[in-house]
Amino acid sequence: METKRKNTGIVITLLALVILLAIVPLFLKKGAEFGGSDDAGSVMVEEVSGKAYTPWFTPVLESMLGGELPGEVESLVFCLQTGIGVGVIAFFMGRFVERKKQESLHNDNN
Repeated sequence: METKRKNTGIVITLLALVILLAIVPLFLKKGAEFGGSDDAGSVMVEEVSGKAYTPWFTPVLESMLGGELPGEVESLVFCLQTGIGVGVIAFFMGRFVERKKQESLHNDNN
């Protein structure tokens, strides 16, 4: 019972640290702009080459719609992509755990 309390304390402490790591920088860097890696990459290419960066192609959805996606739709598509990826990873991890349980049950019965 004592180890369960100890583990709970450790988990709560680690969660608090993660939350602090996520929130504290927002207050320390007030007024900072958080840009994406695409923007940073194009700026770096322009600095190194001295020429304006031109993309190789336009995104499929933007070319189909004839313009840039609204921010909300872009966020939705990104979240859907993330959810699908997490679902696939969780599925395979679950399969591996179940396979290991079945193997241990099979080995215990023999």
